[in-house]
Amino acid sequence: MENISESMKRYMDQHQLNANYQKLMNSVYQDADVQAFLKANADQLNAEQIDRSSAKLYEYVNERNKLAAGETTFAPGYEPKLVLNDHLVEVSYQPTDAQKAKLKQAALKRRVNAIMMPKLIKNATFDHFINDPDRAQALQAAVAFIEAYSKDSKHFHQGLYLYGSFGVGKTYLLGAIANQLADMGVKTTLVHFPSFAVEMKNAIASNQVAGRLDDVKQAQILMIDDIGADAMSAWVRDDILGVILEYRMQNELPTFFSSNFSMQQLETEHLAETQKGDVEPLKAKRLMERIRFLAQEIEMIGENRRQK
Repeated sequence: MENISESMKRYMDQHQLNANYQKLMNSVYQDADVQAFLKANADQLNAEQIDRSSAKLYEYVNERNKLAAGETTFAPGYEPKLVLNDHLVEVSYQPTDAQKAKLKQAALKRRVNAIMMPKLIKNATFDHFINDPDRAQALQAAVAFIEAYSKDSKHFHQGLYLYGSFGVGKTYLLGAIANQLADMGVKTTLVHFPSFAVEMKNAIASNQVAGRLDDVKQAQILMIDDIGADAMSAWVRDDILGVILEYRMQNELPTFFSSNFSMQQLETEHLAETQKGDVEPLKAKRLMERIRFLAQEIEMIGENRRQK
């Protein structure tokens, strides 16, 4: 087969193309990638069609070289590829490996909706969760949930109610679960409940309570962090938390919790008494029935790792 660059040189000579153009295009036609592409498609391209594609061939070589040199390109994050379209050469821009990783990370972040949660959950992983005998049960239960949910997401799966003292990794483990689920394409909403309660009170004035409540209660996977950390008003307990729990129980939606209180403590020492001092054990009992339906109680103990 005749050398491609020689063939195109003869074509340009015959058509009396100017010297600068010939010099520029000769370097393009001698490019190894260009030659390999033209050779692979020799049965679909003649000299005239290649010449008509010269601007695209030059664009490919120029943009590829800029990318290799770390210079600003026409489409940052994307690399040029030669493609054939109706007997003419075109340039297709495809994401680089770095751009693919960036896009994947952005997609993962969109699947984790963190409402007033600490930054540490963004990069939480099982690999960095310190597994010791005191926390092994929680980790095993987390992995078991993910495995079960990945196999069958249409049927109900109990979440986890993680409780224990400050700094034992409850919130971090929730973040690791959420990030692992995001990698599987599952959306999770994490809510720091004391902060969310304040936000909901502030939303009354702008008439946005219903919309924000719907976003949380309808989440594919919901994680309620630090429940019981602050005393609740009767309105927050009944019309916010109660509505969320009722909806999720009725629709059998996976729900997780973290708390410094056991379920029994949460019921008797927190939910039964309002900020005004009213004691309402029956309402607390109804709420706890929903929490017990939604989640498996697991204690996490150990030293406070926040102080390290």
